[in-house]
Amino acid sequence: MSTQEMLEDSLKDPAIGDTTRFKWHITPIGIAALCKDKEPSLSENFYADAIKEGLAVGVDLSREERESHYSKKGLVILFYS
Repeated sequence: MSTQEMLEDSLKDPAIGDTTRFKWHITPIGIAALCKDKEPSLSENFYADAIKEGLAVGVDLSREERESHYSKKGLVILFYS
């Protein structure tokens, strides 16, 4: 199964948290932050906001690798070690 397929499948499961800009999901690879913005921008502030809001759901993502993916549900930042 590809990363994209695993991500799409994981986004079908209930979110583990919901913050101002993101819905948070567990995936087999790591933590996915699904952006709720209608037109998200991949600026440094975008990633900083995700890391900050991750703390609100109990995950410290400051040292994690990250990559962005476009899913059927929108833009996702995937955090992993």
